[in-house]
Amino acid sequence: MQARRPGEIRSAYVGVDHGTLYYEECGEGQPVILVHGHSLDHRMWDGQFADLARDYRVIRYDLRGYGLSSPQTEDFQFTHVEDLVALMDSLHIEKAHVVGLSLGGYIGADMLGWFPERMLSAFLASGNVRMSPGPSEPMDAEEAARRDREIAELKRKGVDVMKREWFEGLMKSGGSRRERMRKPLWQMIQDWDAWQPLHKEVRVVAGKDAFRQLKTRKSDVPVLIVEGKSPGNKFPEHPEILDYLPNGRMLVLEDCGHMMNMERPEEFNKALREFISKVE
Repeated sequence: MQARRPGEIRSAYVGVDHGTLYYEECGEGQPVILVHGHSLDHRMWDGQFADLARDYRVIRYDLRGYGLSSPQTEDFQFTHVEDLVALMDSLHIEKAHVVGLSLGGYIGADMLGWFPERMLSAFLASGNVRMSPGPSEPMDAEEAARRDREIAELKRKGVDVMKREWFEGLMKSGGSRRERMRKPLWQMIQDWDAWQPLHKEVRVVAGKDAFRQLKTRKSDVPVLIVEGKSPGNKFPEHPEILDYLPNGRMLVLEDCGHMMNMERPEEFNKALREFISKVE
């Protein structure tokens, strides 16, 4: 096999059950996998990808239903965390440092519950356990009817209006340097097809199912829960997940909001590098 040049980015697709995932990787060393947030794609990690690749094998990818990966359907049950493990298997990665933000943080928490043996560490920003029903509690008739009403209301309001409101909410959560992320953040949200709010999505996050396993296992995986402190961003001072993680702790980054990695990439990268360095 021909050796990769320093800084060379490899992009490809891997197969998962009923679909494919687009990914990019760069660098050599311990694997670090970056998991993006809802309505976004692998580009949200532009401020981290090349920087981390100087010292690690970094993988960023598009979740199923986002970016260049396969679309979702209403009738095929999958979870993002099982897709992540399938990606790791395809890339021959036994264990990795998992870095997730928002929805990516939910997926990282799911992995702590279901697949902790595949993790070197977890760096979960702006999201950890999602306290929502998992695959063991499929959508019932009442929830389906409620979703039909929500979808009808969204169509009445208009997807473009919804996207703008969602974008402005993310911007409002930020601190004094939020304007630096306006253009790239809006570009990703514009490119998003908004499939998820317009359909009855299956349980793509393991949520409570994974949390029950996590509480039983009390995994010793090193975990850092990260939140951004700003007037427009609220978060619990002591996330419940920390009660079940012997090697878990919390870090608050000052003057930033939900999209902290785009708003303050230097501070985010420093915190991530220090965390991984201590783990290793």
